[in-house]
Amino acid sequence: MKAHTRETQATMTPQKSLQFLKEGNLRFQNNLKANRNLLEQVNDTSEGQFPFATILSCIDSRVSAELVFDQGLGDIFSVRIAGNFVNEDILGSMEFACKLAGTKLVVVLGHTSCGAVKGACDDAKMGNLTAMLAKIKPAVNAITEPADASLRNSKNLEFVDAVAEKNVFLTIENIRKQSPILQEMENQNEIDIVGGMYDINTGAVTFFE
Repeated sequence: MKAHTRETQATMTPQKSLQFLKEGNLRFQNNLKANRNLLEQVNDTSEGQFPFATILSCIDSRVSAELVFDQGLGDIFSVRIAGNFVNEDILGSMEFACKLAGTKLVVVLGHTSCGAVKGACDDAKMGNLTAMLAKIKPAVNAITEPADASLRNSKNLEFVDAVAEKNVFLTIENIRKQSPILQEMENQNEIDIVGGMYDINTGAVTFFE
């Protein structure tokens, strides 16, 4: 499989880009990697890059977007931060990726048993981690069940995963609210902004469309 070129990127639509990721994740789940020469792709992309998607995911070592979607060099922009939330710098990166570099799809990818979400559920406090986890707290507060405070912590994995999923939706809302550039591109059908959850037990990504 060759690296994307300006010409192949131009053929991509938001829908086709999402389909590429779905197919890549199926290959990953079945351990059927696409046939690609990474060193050849190094050479192919040495004078330019033409990715088709931008993926915001967690820093979790088990959730590498390139691996779970079976993508090669030059295929995707990968933005990673614990808890997959957005801030000014990440939004700027996304605007570059979509408006200037031509990606057609933005994916906010959460995952099950997320450590950052667990920390927010437990109201963990430690150095700079305190301020970071505060950005995930709105998702914690948005999940009203269970009401019993003794069940609203990291030991309740069902609660943790519900918060992680809600965090994906709130992050998408924040992208639209805080980036007029990306919102306009989405309104004009130049890009799609979608969410998904990666299951660390199966390797499967469920998209919220």
